[in-house]
Amino acid sequence: MSGRLAGKVALVTGGCGGMGVSHARAIAREGGRVLIADLDELGGAEVAAMLGDAVSYLRLDVTSTLQWAAVVAHIENTFGRLDVLVNNAGILDFAPIDEYEDAAWDRIIAINLTGAFKGIRAVTPLMTAAGSASIVNISSTAGLRGFARVAGYNASKFGLRGLTKSAAMELAPRGIRVNSIHPGNIQTPMIDGFFDSFPHVPMHRAGRPEEISELVVYLASDESSFATGAEFVIDGGETAGLPAE
Repeated sequence: MSGRLAGKVALVTGGCGGMGVSHARAIAREGGRVLIADLDELGGAEVAAMLGDAVSYLRLDVTSTLQWAAVVAHIENTFGRLDVLVNNAGILDFAPIDEYEDAAWDRIIAINLTGAFKGIRAVTPLMTAAGSASIVNISSTAGLRGFARVAGYNASKFGLRGLTKSAAMELAPRGIRVNSIHPGNIQTPMIDGFFDSFPHVPMHRAGRPEEISELVVYLASDESSFATGAEFVIDGGETAGLPAE
């Protein structure tokens, strides 16, 4: 086996769609074994078959402590180690703040933020045993700046940014690095129909999922061995300022 992630075992949540599939493909391409975790059992089987023998599917509701424990136990029994966790699972919804319902708030925080927390908590013992590991939290530019009508999403992504830094401080002595990625507009079903063009982005386009996946590979690999608690922004220049035109 060869590649930048040869010999590593990675778990990617939300791995059946959007950026998750791209992340899993990129990790497998670089020699890693990948478990894609998602609620979509049919989609998970299809993605695993499409990506090859290095990829397998596990059912996981990221909001469930019990299911996290079961997934980690399966990984330990099957592979004996876990080197990479990519907390990619997430949802987006919209509503004016004075119309945003309790159920919507509870759901988005549970998936986008609490799910990542439960994942970090669940994998820490197994990653500690590995001696060197990497956790990659997929946040957003909405974890760096405010947007109207997405109070829950904004709060969850800012929270994930803070969780990243706290976990990085605590887990560094155990050899576990924790970083966050902050994508801008990426070509996935999540943003379908939002923009006809991207005048607010200096590069005047959305990013491609594989462009984010290359950063995931870097953070998963030993090449980023001195990076922890950091924010990696990949947004075509959106948060740098406004284009001249």
